[in-house]
Amino acid sequence: VQLQASGGGLVQAGGSLTLSCIASGSFSIVHNMAWYRQAPGKQRELAASISRHGLSLYSEYVKGRFTISRDNAKNSVHLQMNNLRPEDTAVYFCWADADVTDYGGDVKNVDAWGKGTQVTVSS
Repeated sequence: VQLQASGGGLVQAGGSLTLSCIASGSFSIVHNMAWYRQAPGKQRELAASISRHGLSLYSEYVKGRFTISRDNAKNSVHLQMNNLRPEDTAVYFCWADADVTDYGGDVKNVDAWGKGTQVTVSS
């Protein structure tokens, strides 16, 4: 499973950005997708996640400002970020788990990370 993220950039406080991530590879189904973020000197933390059936969860730091959505047909996930704050500055990583079939024909669940995209919010 490969994840390609896009959409990061520099924005002023109060502005908006949309991140997108597309999953590709030899998998049968993508289950959960999520966006994590890692600020300088801090641990990676969950920003938002969404199940295949659309159940979404948000961290307390982004709830009410960020919206996660997905398109199952395109194996993509998006993060609409509104009212951005300087403390949202971080590298944002896409994550997903999917079912893959190995050479023996067994189905296994694997997860993958995208390379990350920088989001910088200036005050």
